[in-house]
Amino acid sequence: MNLKITHYHFEQIYKAGYTLDIIYVLKLVDEGFDVTSLCEDPKISVLCQTVRRKGLLTEEFKMTTVGKAILGFLDEEGEPYKKLVKKKASSESFDLWWKAYPGTDTFTHSGKDFTGTRSLRAKKDDCKAKLNSILAEGEYTIEEMIAALEYEVLQKKENSVKTKTNKLSYMQNTLTYLNQRTFEPFIELIRDGKKIVEKQPVKGIDI
Repeated sequence: MNLKITHYHFEQIYKAGYTLDIIYVLKLVDEGFDVTSLCEDPKISVLCQTVRRKGLLTEEFKMTTVGKAILGFLDEEGEPYKKLVKKKASSESFDLWWKAYPGTDTFTHSGKDFTGTRSLRAKKDDCKAKLNSILAEGEYTIEEMIAALEYEVLQKKENSVKTKTNKLSYMQNTLTYLNQRTFEPFIELIRDGKKIVEKQPVKGIDI
């Protein structure tokens, strides 16, 4: 392992709230070392929890965009005008996603009313932490997350009109949706250029 840290890097790391043992764990992950076995040690497990809590590694011990940014900073020459800036999760991103998620399974679509019985938004704070964790992985953007959600919701509404059955009742609540990563196949569809277009209701014609 080649890890060179200048006095300037050392200073910036500590000012940002990180320690050298945290940097070492990140470097291990970056070089492909499986830290899960290492973190089974009671003393080291506290360090592993800290690294994940700070958003540097995911729950599966994968490097987040923040973790990658820290290691990238260490590769730079420690010039005074280059500082390690801690990135904060955007509350706006979560708010946009939360508003896009249906509040209940009651809706009107193509002139048809469907009555539901469930609230679909649940455990907002837990959802915010989970969504931020997913975004920190760097694999998906918030725009893709929202597009995937809107795709699935519209698909369910269209199928509801077609089958005359409320398909939105099968929609998972927000936390289950994120934990089970239900959005992933829909993101793949969107990346493949798939689109679902809302059908306009057919109006009667007087003759």
